[in-house]
Amino acid sequence: MDFDITIGSFRLTTLESVVVTCSVENLADTATITLPGAAYNRALEIESKIKEGDPVCIRFGYDAHLQELPMEFEGYVESIATDDGSIKINCEDEIYKFRKDLKNTVLSSVSVKQLLKHVIKELGGFELSCDYDFKYDKFTIYEATGFDVLKKVQEETRANIYLRGTTLHVHPQYAETGRTVIYDFAVNIEKSDLKYKDARKRKFIATVEGTDAKGKTVKVTKGTPGGDKFTIKLPGVSDKATLERRAEEELKIRAYSGYEGNFTGWLLPRIEPTDVVELRDADYEYKTGKYYVVAVATTFAAGGGSRKVTIGKKIG
Repeated sequence: MDFDITIGSFRLTTLESVVVTCSVENLADTATITLPGAAYNRALEIESKIKEGDPVCIRFGYDAHLQELPMEFEGYVESIATDDGSIKINCEDEIYKFRKDLKNTVLSSVSVKQLLKHVIKELGGFELSCDYDFKYDKFTIYEATGFDVLKKVQEETRANIYLRGTTLHVHPQYAETGRTVIYDFAVNIEKSDLKYKDARKRKFIATVEGTDAKGKTVKVTKGTPGGDKFTIKLPGVSDKATLERRAEEELKIRAYSGYEGNFTGWLLPRIEPTDVVELRDADYEYKTGKYYVVAVATTFAAGGGSRKVTIGKKIG
């Protein structure tokens, strides 16, 4: 087991553990670096060398050829905690730079793409890759940061919003896929919290309610007759096509035959959100299938490394 972690101008020589969490459902990829407090005379010795905003680069693996491996995490120090006898350094990816105040403004009849172009232009230093069609009658930015705007858009649209380097990605769920990675229950799955669900028993009816400029309710309903009903409310959205799309996005993640949950493997094979995992089960071949990877939580410590993979809808 070997690691190469730099924070600012310093390279760590000791490590208790590091956890890197990546997800298309969370705005920020994060890393928590835990250092053994006993290795230092005082926690303040660390705090005097690193500070909030310092750049962070993390690599780890099974041998000393770390420079040949992809970076596990790149970002910035978000905060430092010195509780419980250890030192925890909490880090965020480039989303950290979105935590800047925006000018107060009101944007009328604005699409998600136009809205985020406005935010990125004001912040500077980012590009946008957006193919998500969602329209607001009015979007108010008041005493908000770029992060606040992204969070609101993510919650209301159900779009996958994440950063890759300095490019902000905004896509419908499952629209973009990466590599296909094979996991076999008999070979490289250490622990499974997966449950198999039958779509015939997973029927839903989604009602999405919006309001127009006069406060009138605009409602659309989609789903399978006889299914469990749920309602989503989107104030300030009256475009019916937008409301229908929101209902479809919610149904995508609820109604399908296949596994749901997560499983844990080792550091290899490497797998990331947006990849496709092919789950193989020789005992139950009808359960074999391909699933979209929603999140990966990677843990590295002296005792070993593991990747906890959370899957989304079955896509093949």
